[in-house]
Amino acid sequence: MTTLGFLGLGIMGTPMALNLRKAGFELVVWNRDPARCAPLEAAGARRAATPRETAAAAGITFAMVADPEAARAVALGPD
Repeated sequence: MTTLGFLGLGIMGTPMALNLRKAGFELVVWNRDPARCAPLEAAGARRAATPRETAAAAGITFAMVADPEAARAVALGPD
């Protein structure tokens, strides 16, 4: 099964990522606030240090971030 990456663990991202994990997918997660990764880590996901690390570890990466500025930062930032 393909490892999935998930960027952004807010109100929408956390439940979506948890559902992917419950479905049996290996999951690598990242959030600007690393504490937001705790529920996913407790469910068996691995926390990445950067968006780049998340994408490198995953065959498919989802981004569920707050706004266009955050999307640009994740997609075009140094990491």
